[in-house]
Amino acid sequence: MFVLVTNNEEKIKEVELVLKGSGIKFEVLRAEKPELRSDDPCEIVKVAAKTFCEKIRKPVVVEDSGLFIDALKGFPGTCTAYAFKRIGNRGILKLMKGVKKGVKNRRCWYKSAIGYCEPGKEPVCFLGGEEGKIAGKEKGKNGWGQDPIFIPKGKSRTYGELRKQGDVNLFRKIAIDKLKSYIEGR
Repeated sequence: MFVLVTNNEEKIKEVELVLKGSGIKFEVLRAEKPELRSDDPCEIVKVAAKTFCEKIRKPVVVEDSGLFIDALKGFPGTCTAYAFKRIGNRGILKLMKGVKKGVKNRRCWYKSAIGYCEPGKEPVCFLGGEEGKIAGKEKGKNGWGQDPIFIPKGKSRTYGELRKQGDVNLFRKIAIDKLKSYIEGR
């Protein structure tokens, strides 16, 4: 049993889907996590997980994800949610204007970092990632965040076009599966 700290309904649904049938239970604490400024997503979630764990004295899980674009030197990275609120996907596409449409030039990574901490212990991080490229324009209405501009490697359509109700993004599933293996192996 752990406490998932988030205000994001989509993240709650994705964690439920991946853990379904595993016997691992969790409850949700709707709260904003402290946003440490760092380029390392694991550092951010470990600090947040430890902070909440010390407050509530229960095992805690905190997830943070970001879009890291090679042509923009990793931007928006760990500031993805902030950038989305300020400039949206159109702003990111505007920053990409002039970057050739080839896969190599528009390569990016979606990363999900999950911090887990138990009372009296140091936090650990589970990282999931998925390579892709940035589309030339927003496509599709499904998913959320940068899904309409992220084309997963090996695909020709964005997550915004591909996602269906109940899908879990691969990068987050990888991180949740690592958490699940860790908890089951204890």
